[in-house]
Amino acid sequence: MITRDDVLAAHDRIRGRVRRTPLLAPVGPDTAWLKCEQLQHCGVFKTRGAFNRQLAALERGELGDAGIVVASGGNAGLAQAYAARELGIRATVFVPETAPAVKVARIEAYGAVVRRAGREYAEAYSAAVTFAGAEGAVLAHAYDQPDVVAGAGTLAEEVLEDEPSIDTIVMAVGGGGLYAGVAAAARGRARVVAVEPTSIPTLHSAIEAGRPVDVQVSGVAADSLGARRIGDLAFAAQQAEAPVPVLVSDDDIVRARQELWREHRIASEHGAATAYAALLAGAYVPADGERVAVVVCGANTDPATLA
Repeated sequence: MITRDDVLAAHDRIRGRVRRTPLLAPVGPDTAWLKCEQLQHCGVFKTRGAFNRQLAALERGELGDAGIVVASGGNAGLAQAYAARELGIRATVFVPETAPAVKVARIEAYGAVVRRAGREYAEAYSAAVTFAGAEGAVLAHAYDQPDVVAGAGTLAEEVLEDEPSIDTIVMAVGGGGLYAGVAAAARGRARVVAVEPTSIPTLHSAIEAGRPVDVQVSGVAADSLGARRIGDLAFAAQQAEAPVPVLVSDDDIVRARQELWREHRIASEHGAATAYAALLAGAYVPADGERVAVVVCGANTDPATLA
């Protein structure tokens, strides 16, 4: 299980490599702070874990000529490709055939080699594992790896440094890397609300089954929250301290994304609007006086669809 010490080590390691993204205070009728992680390099929180994974691998002498390989629906590939370019490391990214063209084009623009495999993340991941074994590349998991999770948790460290009075951090869950990292950083300091689309309930299904299980992947947020099952590190995190699990519909997510753009001029992808949807739809209702921070975790979307 990841601890806050792991997160603090990552915080030191990636300092100066990632942006300290703003935490916007509530204004007018708004009831929550917004952690604007969509302003991170590559437009996604995963840049934190990518740098931590690669820098830690360099420290341990693990990286060779074959570089790094990752499987991704898009965002993890973007982050690993960007970090690899900045560090002078070769990167290979396996994506499912359904990966959005805008994300694939950006991955290639960062200098990574893109390979397509299967229609879901799980199939791309299997191909990446095979490649790592055959070529000697270091495997970077999109969400279920200690270095990656600890890097993601640095986001929560920033939230609680900038506003120590925050009671609750609300975030979207796909494979659970962000959730596991935030849970480690916030344990004993803030409540964690884990929000999932009803169409991809990886955490809910694991809690009900008592173990990670496969779920069907569909819906508007599948390109960024489309893991088939929750990661082992995320499952361990919920066993250590139970989150508040919340489900929202695709319609809720679409409305939240539109609201983020209309009211805040925040361009978010559907997966990144999922956390905000929990408040907007009333799926999570803060108590009187509760101080809530909502993570807007990614902006890799087609802006033409925001109007």
